[in-house]
Amino acid sequence: MKKNYYITAIATLAITFTLASCSDFLNADNKSAGGTASDHFNKNASSLLVSTYNNLKNIVYNPSLYCEGTDLYINTRGKDAGVFNEYTLTTEDHTVSSYYSNVYKTINYANGVLSYTDPTSETGCEARFLRNFGYYLLTQEFGSVPYITRYIDKGSNKDYPKTPLDNIYLSMIKDLTDLYNNTQLPEQSHIGHASKQAVAALLAKTYLAQGWDINTTLNDAEKGTYTVKDKDAFIQAASWALKAIDGIQLTMNFGQKWSPANEGNAEEIFSVQYDRANYPGNVSNGGHNMQYNFGGYYGDCSTLGMKTCSSQDAQSEKSMYLFTPGDKRYQGTYMTTFYNATLMANGKTSNWGTQGYFGYYNSAKTDTLPIAHRYFPYYITEQEAEEEFATHKSQYKFRKGIDVNTVSADILSLPNIVHYTFNADGSVASKIYQDFNTYNNQVNNGVCVKKFDDPNSAQLTGSNDYRDIVIFHVSDMYLIAAEAYFMAGQTAQSLAMVNAIRERAGLSALTSFEAYQPSYSVSSSFKLTPLDVILDERARELYAEGKRWIDLRRTKQLIRYNVEFNTSISSANQMANKEGEYKWYRPIPENEISSNTGITDKDQNPGY
Repeated sequence: MKKNYYITAIATLAITFTLASCSDFLNADNKSAGGTASDHFNKNASSLLVSTYNNLKNIVYNPSLYCEGTDLYINTRGKDAGVFNEYTLTTEDHTVSSYYSNVYKTINYANGVLSYTDPTSETGCEARFLRNFGYYLLTQEFGSVPYITRYIDKGSNKDYPKTPLDNIYLSMIKDLTDLYNNTQLPEQSHIGHASKQAVAALLAKTYLAQGWDINTTLNDAEKGTYTVKDKDAFIQAASWALKAIDGIQLTMNFGQKWSPANEGNAEEIFSVQYDRANYPGNVSNGGHNMQYNFGGYYGDCSTLGMKTCSSQDAQSEKSMYLFTPGDKRYQGTYMTTFYNATLMANGKTSNWGTQGYFGYYNSAKTDTLPIAHRYFPYYITEQEAEEEFATHKSQYKFRKGIDVNTVSADILSLPNIVHYTFNADGSVASKIYQDFNTYNNQVNNGVCVKKFDDPNSAQLTGSNDYRDIVIFHVSDMYLIAAEAYFMAGQTAQSLAMVNAIRERAGLSALTSFEAYQPSYSVSSSFKLTPLDVILDERARELYAEGKRWIDLRRTKQLIRYNVEFNTSISSANQMANKEGEYKWYRPIPENEISSNTGITDKDQNPGY
């Protein structure tokens, strides 16, 4: 299936150059679009559908938009916090404008498919799903946007006013409900195609967003308080989440769920597909770079045998204390043991992939491989760590002239990290205590996320990660249901969903939301609520999956969480403009406003 996907993509390459992005088709001076769609693909809608799916790769992974400016991630080694963490975005920001344009490009491709095929055919139904997914992303990041359901070709008018948010949600819900009830889509798909299960998942998320955005009123942004005006959308969200779950129990081990060898498993609902073996171009540029984020910096890959990581979106202080003892998701989320690599005469490492970082996946001898770096969570005591060192002393030996990495181990605790170095015989050479900031200005500064690791990565950086990017999966739906049930006033059902997640993680069930006691510290003014319990469970279950910013915006906790946990934000005023308007959404890109005669500066989102 993946091989055919790439072959078809080559055949339709010309199409991708002719269809306009939002920036393109709203720009009256654009001359690059060439002829019309019908000039090139001769009404072959199925070929154009491939381009629609392929363009998802430009929008489903964006750590700046999806993760930063929240409670869970920080930049390390002296890197600037960045405009997303500091809430200093401008209307000219390239990341935002590129994202906006690419989402509309996906929508326009889908509209192009629908211009040349029956919308009730399987091809047409897939296009409708992808169009609605595009509008879900736009509404969550930008709020009200132009809602366009016809293909925009060269010469089309440039007058597209913003559509009220409620109208967009109602249109999406109507179309998605029809897709679920009256179409040819398969019940499930684990190879990256739209399915009724994926439609149900998108409906659950859309109803949940509608409930929060339309039927809930914000009372106090800094306290995150709100009033629910109508519960129906939340009831619907829970119902559709159950349809997406489709009776699937959380029996799969969390680590196995995210294993590179287990892609397309039963918990996956919808994913964006990648395939190294059948990629038709330069494999170093045909994948993505998800595995290179969410961690510290571990040195040059060719010299040290480690995965190159960006020092961006590493663990925040809160993230360090999210996972409690016994939570299997800690080991399933983070790489806690980095193996050493052998030094060659030319200064490079040998046996790439079977030693060093990727030796974790590719070596059958991990019980004897020499260790380069070992990371323990905060709840491991110094005595417990030192007992492990003694038990596995042979793996902590540093063989000078043979091993390329000096050997270290850390207990990731606050207020001080406990840092160990080792002698040539594997015994502890030193133990020092470092504050969090000092530690994060060094190399090898903590765990990295392993959920997206591709064990077949070549010894180079770039876009050579070919793991599928999972968009919807079953445990996310459990937590969508938990949130929806809670907002609908059905507390027992909500807690049951949370406890199902906790049981798979190896944790005891909560007898009530009030029984929850986090390990991270909060100020006296930060009072935990049942919603916080659900958001914490989402943080653990979905860490680094790109859900956090939307979660906090949707639930009206964005201001409250940033003031409490984001070290770049000391007061709510930093998340507002001089008129006091909070930045609940991203700015509508300036080039879109100037190109679209249906939008003026008055249509800009508050805060900008």
